[in-house]
Amino acid sequence: MDIQSCVEVCNEWDIVSARQLGRNMAKELGFGNVDQARITTAISELARNIYLYAGNGKICLEPVEQMGRKGLRIIAVDNGPGIRDIRKVMEDGYTTSGGLGAGLPGVKRLMDEFSIDSTLDSGTEILATKWLR
Repeated sequence: MDIQSCVEVCNEWDIVSARQLGRNMAKELGFGNVDQARITTAISELARNIYLYAGNGKICLEPVEQMGRKGLRIIAVDNGPGIRDIRKVMEDGYTTSGGLGAGLPGVKRLMDEFSIDSTLDSGTEILATKWLR
């Protein structure tokens, strides 16, 4: 099972579809209920950001294997306006949508690895990986 599966994110129902795909893949890979919840929460947050700030994009999920350990990588990609100040959006409590501000710092805490690459006027790519314990 080393195939990438993607969900296009254009509306709120796509957020639900991405979450469901993530939960199913996490379960298949052997993640327990707590890590399944962490993964689906991270996917939900990333998909919601795509929907709110970029209008559309995609969430891709892929099983990964590195040095004998297995995990699940979330790739969130959009062609939106990009993030002007990555340091600022990575501060706890920062929000532009009036939400709780758990946002990207929350995703980083939920996952084991997190990276963000954003270019103004061209979009954002976020990689987040959870490793099986």
